[in-house]
Amino acid sequence: MRVTKEIRNKLWMLTVILALGNFTVLAVSECCDSPAEQEDVSNVADKVWAFSQTHPEGFTLNIRTMTEPTEGIAVSYAETQNCHSRNQLDKVVRHALHHEGFVGGWLNTENGLYYFDSSRLFPENSLKDAILFGKENGQHSAYIISNHTDIPINGKVAEIVGRGTLVIGTTGDYRPLSFCEDDGTYWGFGIEVAKEIADGLGVQAAFAKTSWPTLTADVLKDPQTFDLAIGGITITDARRETMSMSDGYLANGKTILCRASESYRYKSLADIDKSEVRVMVNPGGLNEKFANENLSHATIIVHQKNEEIPSLVAEGKADVMITEITEVPYYIQTDSRLAAPLLDEPFTHGEIGVLMQKGQEDLLQMVNNTIRRMKADGTLHHLHEKYGLVYAY
Repeated sequence: MRVTKEIRNKLWMLTVILALGNFTVLAVSECCDSPAEQEDVSNVADKVWAFSQTHPEGFTLNIRTMTEPTEGIAVSYAETQNCHSRNQLDKVVRHALHHEGFVGGWLNTENGLYYFDSSRLFPENSLKDAILFGKENGQHSAYIISNHTDIPINGKVAEIVGRGTLVIGTTGDYRPLSFCEDDGTYWGFGIEVAKEIADGLGVQAAFAKTSWPTLTADVLKDPQTFDLAIGGITITDARRETMSMSDGYLANGKTILCRASESYRYKSLADIDKSEVRVMVNPGGLNEKFANENLSHATIIVHQKNEEIPSLVAEGKADVMITEITEVPYYIQTDSRLAAPLLDEPFTHGEIGVLMQKGQEDLLQMVNNTIRRMKADGTLHHLHEKYGLVYAY
């Protein structure tokens, strides 16, 4: 074998390093760069530096192709932390070329310095692995490229991913959004949205019972009994004062359910607000609140089980049910005795969203990411059609 000058130089450097001891493998790799290799590193670093000047908001760059990946979860290596400015960029590029070949960078507006690090890229369905790697490398967060989301390594999402289960609070009494069968099986529009959220986190969905009267207390409970609540929960300013709510994923509004044989009687709220009209509502939610605030003459009957009220109206034990436009299509399709004469003219207009404790911003962002993705790829539209609901997005 012919020993070239380049090989002799590398062998000499390795001998010196082994003699001195206490050097890491990375140091060996760095010291063994030939002048030509060092020139290649510097050339790549020059390109990364030039790229950074036009991307101060931050970037993840494949330095072998000089392109930005459109998806993946980027997590930094500890060895390249706190490297900033052009004079420290060679170290980052060298490390990246010896590993996955990705460099992250951003401008620190507080001190005016560009910071860089060598990054590892995980598939977006490997959030657990990315978080574990981040913990091992002392990182604060993992960055999801496709939706520009920072996931704190020790935040709420990391807790959920670590346990492998997203626990969802739901009333299970609100067809077709959230219903629990006698065998404990949950189904409905909101249940499917919840499962999509769990899939986005790479975990299983588990459901826990709550109720409309105890919903707020259950969400605010410490320690938490569930991570978020879903299923017919209207977004309101009052709820946002003490809790966090996601983007809306379903349009709603107050309307009525009545007997089909008497639907001609109800053309407005005034037609309902009469002493001879018996209005039935479930306790503790916005239906009861709406009835108390808007019906001063009608007889208001509070019935504990929301899912039983439509049948009670059909049987003549009440005349009208105050409910949402999201609920009545199911009942008028499954029970010919019922009608919703004001379905196209709801008394209020709003949206349904996901409810959770404040301070879980990483979880809130992941939930919103899922809702936005479902709107964009048609999943949400498909669910509207499946459950016979109005699509408003």
